[in-house]
Amino acid sequence: MKNILRNNTHWFFITPALLVLLAFSIFPVLVAIVVSFTDMNLRGLINLNEVQFIGFGNYIDLLSNTQFIQAFWNTVFYVSLGIPLVIITSLGVALLLDYGKNKIFVFARALFYVPSVTTSVAVAVVWSFLLHSHHGLFNQALVAINIEPIAWLAEPVTARLSLVLMAAWRAMGLNMIIFLAALQGIPKDYYEAADIDGAKNWQKLLYIKVPLLRFATFFVATTTLIGWFQFFEEPMIMTNGGPLGGTRSIALFVYETGFGISRFGAAAAGSVVLFLIILTVTLVQFKLRKKDNGIY
Repeated sequence: MKNILRNNTHWFFITPALLVLLAFSIFPVLVAIVVSFTDMNLRGLINLNEVQFIGFGNYIDLLSNTQFIQAFWNTVFYVSLGIPLVIITSLGVALLLDYGKNKIFVFARALFYVPSVTTSVAVAVVWSFLLHSHHGLFNQALVAINIEPIAWLAEPVTARLSLVLMAAWRAMGLNMIIFLAALQGIPKDYYEAADIDGAKNWQKLLYIKVPLLRFATFFVATTTLIGWFQFFEEPMIMTNGGPLGGTRSIALFVYETGFGISRFGAAAAGSVVLFLIILTVTLVQFKLRKKDNGIY
């Protein structure tokens, strides 16, 4: 009996985590997959006998739904522009802070990190006021230097760009900390050997820091990609998907379909498609990472 308990002790520690994962992650995903093959709506929630199995009908409808197609390309725009912007800005700030040794740089780290611990809804509300077409601080600054104000959130293109800039600004702090930790984890021996060889600072950056930050860059790119594909709070709070659907993301489309017009089956199908897109792109990233390391 003692041997059995000793050999299975680990289950006592991991079972609670597995139960939480099953209840709040795996089970909801399975339910969403099942619901996506039905015409579930409010009537179906009241009486399950009203729910009918329609096969791939919801998925076929998504392919011809102009709002979903527009939301898909909007999400692609967010991901394509947001990921490189987040990586470049957070890495640049981390490199600058790594060079500095004064106390002011310690304060700067906290200053850059603050937006990351602020709720996204609060940040979106504040930026909505900053980007206001008439009374926003940004346009007031432009007027002060005799430049015409910009309708930041009133035009599809500028609205998408504004959302990307705001979300990248908010995400920069956390990713900066990741890059900074990776930079400070580089062994000093590399720098000492480079000093002996007479390497300059830009050579240390190019041949030591950048190559040894590849894993941190991969981690930031993967987590940022997943986050941007689920882009939701910012377009919902700041533009409500407008103007003309120009900022609607897939996540916002799923929310509007499910909770706006109560088409839970169609919303579940949209969420399953989003899940498959994220899973596919993430697996591709891991595959490329393995090839980059020479692992097949």
